[in-house]
Amino acid sequence: MTTAALGSAGLWTTAAQAQAQAQVPTAGKPVILVLGDSLSAEYGLKRGEGWVPLLEKRLAQQKIAATVVNASISGDTSSGGRSRLASLLAQHKPSHVVLELGANDALRGLPLSDTESNLMQITKAAQAAGAKVLIVGIQVPPNYGGDYTRRFEAVFSKVAGATKSALVPFLLKGVADAPDALSLFQADRIHPTAAAQPQLLDNVWPELRKLLPK
Repeated sequence: MTTAALGSAGLWTTAAQAQAQAQVPTAGKPVILVLGDSLSAEYGLKRGEGWVPLLEKRLAQQKIAATVVNASISGDTSSGGRSRLASLLAQHKPSHVVLELGANDALRGLPLSDTESNLMQITKAAQAAGAKVLIVGIQVPPNYGGDYTRRFEAVFSKVAGATKSALVPFLLKGVADAPDALSLFQADRIHPTAAAQPQLLDNVWPELRKLLPK
């Protein structure tokens, strides 16, 4: 993620109490649980503009019968997601889990070992419950230091490799690194605009589609 894409940590937590959306799954259909933070929780957007609602529309357009449960909360960390997971698995019984957490860990300066451990445990617990997991990676800007930037980026691929999970290397590819990146972010310079959401979906979709029934 570029410096334009990551600003003060406080802006990530302003909507930390947002409620996760819940839908009642239909028997026999895949249930896709999205466990994420503000990048997936439509922070600063009108309802229906985020990449997760756009995912629902794409599934319908491609006649893929699936239920999407968006359990994302703005400001959430990998630790928060880990603490919420058991109840979400019990309630929704997902066949697929899209794991989009970790950015707030970096913004708060949490140890990378903790982030890795949390993501690993979330993934293993979801798999133990019978779900296929797609890990969605994020990146931090160079001002965090080259070593930290590389080690943080590697956490997602390391967890994916260790658990044999699918991986999206960088959720904001084509947005944070676009020539006109500033125009694709809200005034806080952290959260992508509505115009950028289709690109986020396009980054997630190829890997998620591979996990869904043909």
